[in-house]
Amino acid sequence: MASLSAAPTTATAAPPAAPITHRAGLGSGVGSGGAGAVHPARRSVMGDDGRRRQDRGGGDGGGGMGDSAPKPPPPAEASSSDGRRGGGSGRAHHQQHGQAAAPASGGGDASSSVAAQQEQTISYSAERIIGNGSFGVVFQAAVVETGEVVAIKKVLQDKRFKNRELQIMRQLVKDPHSNIVALKHCFYSQGEKPDELYLNLVLEYVPETVYSISRHHQKSKIALPLMYVKLYLYQLSRALAHIHALGICHRDIKPQNLLVNPENQQLKLCDFGSAKALVRGEPNVSYICSRYYRAPELIFGSTDYSTAIDVWSEGCVGAELLLGQPLFPGDSGVDQLVEIIKVLGTPTREEISAMNSNYTEFKFPQIKACQWRKVFRSKTPEEAMDFIGSTLAYAPERRIKPLEGCAHPFFDELRDEQTRLPNGVDLPPLFDFTTHELSAPPELLDKLIPPHLKGAPSSLAMEGNGELKAKSR
Repeated sequence: MASLSAAPTTATAAPPAAPITHRAGLGSGVGSGGAGAVHPARRSVMGDDGRRRQDRGGGDGGGGMGDSAPKPPPPAEASSSDGRRGGGSGRAHHQQHGQAAAPASGGGDASSSVAAQQEQTISYSAERIIGNGSFGVVFQAAVVETGEVVAIKKVLQDKRFKNRELQIMRQLVKDPHSNIVALKHCFYSQGEKPDELYLNLVLEYVPETVYSISRHHQKSKIALPLMYVKLYLYQLSRALAHIHALGICHRDIKPQNLLVNPENQQLKLCDFGSAKALVRGEPNVSYICSRYYRAPELIFGSTDYSTAIDVWSEGCVGAELLLGQPLFPGDSGVDQLVEIIKVLGTPTREEISAMNSNYTEFKFPQIKACQWRKVFRSKTPEEAMDFIGSTLAYAPERRIKPLEGCAHPFFDELRDEQTRLPNGVDLPPLFDFTTHELSAPPELLDKLIPPHLKGAPSSLAMEGNGELKAKSR
């Protein structure tokens, strides 16, 4: 798999309508990008790396984007070396290597020379803004040479810090998963001001999100098909299992960050702008994650939390899909905790200690937990409520692990060879297990692998497309 290089060349001098050329790395694999708008309520906080971040508010929005932030120009509009505006046509050009890109440090070695000889120019034409926020803008764009539709996430760089999102996306290019957005290319462009530098992440365009699909059903007063709920949560569990195995915590799981191919309902987790590789012993910012999906340990101010915060968020997403509205619609951080207590009851001292051992105040009224049957609609299957309950435990260590979640009985229907989408279309790839997934304990694998794909270990093989298939005997 080709590596990625973020090292740009200097923009060439050009008249306003001429293209600006950049050198960018090549990332292979299928990816996706884009999302909707975010809740307008924001507040500035200090991030893990000392940079100032924004509160992404409640559940009204999408993809970590909102309408309040200033919109930078399209990727094409980089400043040329003579100070004039370049790319006025709305197109961005950059050079792409036909093989693995040279490391950012360069060095002029033989491999760099070979790569330089195989450069080609790819032009992107920005068509419309599909999201914006404190980080920058996401454009729907097209590759001029091929017509391929892509999403370009344009992020203003702080030269004092490495871009954590790019580092994580590069890691996911090396360790891809079918339910995680993959970086295709990246390049840099100049902003209107001399010191403005933008990183452009080129991602595959996926037209829908779980948020847009569920919102459509709400407006139409039609319940989201239970099959969709199963598919979305199963695929999200696989995505979380993968990044958690790599030590990465997403920290902003919500419907707006779950892209969906409407043709087969394949889900891809996107927007790693808040993601971080958690290291034991290193503190993390607690003011993270959109409010409706924020784990209680974050509300309690924990700075040594684990990837279990993503599992809590997944449970909130699942409950919202079953209910047609957020399960915990808090108006503020404190009110968010009140909403949680209304459903789960008052946490015990032991549970509070598990969420934040430094928290000593305990002044909550004693409220009993609600039965899930009283929370959800009457026709909600027991297996669905049980799965949601397994993700929404106060104590982080008691929450179900994502890969174990995939084996939950709620998803057994997906392992039936005869199961199809409501419109008769085949299900998306669900069993293209990675090496991380196949390294699970045998008893877990026995539950994960569908009956029609089971057999002796020698009877299973990974096909070229990554699908787990049974060898013919």
